[in-house]
Amino acid sequence: MSILQITPKDNVAVAVKELKTGDVVTIGGQFLTLISDVPVGHKVALKDIKSGEKVVKYGFPIGRAIVEIRAGEHVHAHNMKTNLEGLEEYSYEPKNYLTCPDSSIMRKFKGFMRKNGLVGIRNEIWIVPTVGCINEIGDLVFKKAKSILDGKSFPFTIDGFNVMAHPFGCSQLGGDLEKTQKILAGIVKHPNAAGVLVLGLGCENNTLDSFVAHLGDFDRERVRFLIAQEVDDEIEAGAKIICELAENASSDRREDVPISSLSVGLKCGGSDGFSGITANPLLGAFSDFLVCAGGSSVLTEVPEMFGAERLLMERAENEEVFEKIVKLINGFKEYFISHGQPVYENPSPGNKAGGITTLEEKSLGCVQKGGRAPVVDVLPYGSQVGKKGLSLLEGPGNDLVSSTALGAAGCHMVLFSTGRGTPFGTFVPTVKVSTNSDLYRRKGNWIDFNAGSLLEGEPMEKLLDKFIQKIIDVASGEKTKSEENGFRQIAIWKDGVTL
Repeated sequence: MSILQITPKDNVAVAVKELKTGDVVTIGGQFLTLISDVPVGHKVALKDIKSGEKVVKYGFPIGRAIVEIRAGEHVHAHNMKTNLEGLEEYSYEPKNYLTCPDSSIMRKFKGFMRKNGLVGIRNEIWIVPTVGCINEIGDLVFKKAKSILDGKSFPFTIDGFNVMAHPFGCSQLGGDLEKTQKILAGIVKHPNAAGVLVLGLGCENNTLDSFVAHLGDFDRERVRFLIAQEVDDEIEAGAKIICELAENASSDRREDVPISSLSVGLKCGGSDGFSGITANPLLGAFSDFLVCAGGSSVLTEVPEMFGAERLLMERAENEEVFEKIVKLINGFKEYFISHGQPVYENPSPGNKAGGITTLEEKSLGCVQKGGRAPVVDVLPYGSQVGKKGLSLLEGPGNDLVSSTALGAAGCHMVLFSTGRGTPFGTFVPTVKVSTNSDLYRRKGNWIDFNAGSLLEGEPMEKLLDKFIQKIIDVASGEKTKSEENGFRQIAIWKDGVTL
């Protein structure tokens, strides 16, 4: 197979391999002669497309021709552009796309049961600084604590130690400070943590009292606090608390829990022309499987819904959820406008090099990560999952910010599709899924699973079974590549004044 037409409605196809001028390919029983070079992952016209005519991929318009495009010609930014402009109005037109199969088999994984009934897939000890001034103090506390714990004889089931380093918590005003507090609170209460030390400096805007107010109910045996300015030796005091948390957690054991306890975040980054054909549909198929099993999945990256938002709106569980989606989409467009930025300029240089031309093309591929399940809820940035099923989460497209938000929302892991590759991992296990086999072969130290085999003839059903087992293995303790590499970053969305 040299080119792939995704739906019969499409007037472009995707090059599965690099094509040269003069190459002859077969599509739908017809021969097509290439009249220009077409890089792998890029689009080729299947018929003549007049200037102003819609370019169709995934069965939907992804833009329009700005010059006449001939059959066999490379289709990209030089001869097409987006159709998107301005704000739009929406109407509630519900549709049902997903029918869950009847099944009495409930898959299980090995997780840690917490006192509040939640389940963790890791048993880690975390330090959460209230302010960026003391990130390095957290590192020193762990160094001291580990030197003490190395001499202990009790059996450990601690999966790791992590300082949630960030640059915020002070000199922030209004909404920015609240965003910081909500994200850090979500991290503190995350069930993947066996124990958490909230480490404050003592003079920051994010005071311990105001931060604790964002925590609500929490396990005081699992969450401890220390203000560095109020003790003579914060390293010694912090290490003592870490050792106590580790000893408490050392008795935790994995046990069988139903996959309905699992919550996953859905994310893509470094996308290419195959993202909407392989990895994103695979994530969508897994999301549907998990939702049908009683679990939860969360889709974010709101700007990458623009142009495909109606596909999500028509799946709203009810009109109230529909109105929340409308508010989510229009609110994010107004956010762009308020900063004087173009609403529909999104594909990055890497996206474009990989074959993605317009935002609607990127979005139509992006939303496939959400599968076909009804949308049951819309979550403001910094809030937690409250319903089983598919939820949308307010957040930007930025990989670090959106992945952190997914983790802080309670997702046990982030499923991250990529066509060009990225080493990034957030504070929860980040499963990298390649859109093409070449990336999987070249970046084995980054990529956990290959969806590129779909282009090589592997059936989706068979690949999905393998992926389900992979996720169960990761949930049961198998480390992801980013965990093995020690890559665990967080980032917080900033949109305000810094003093």
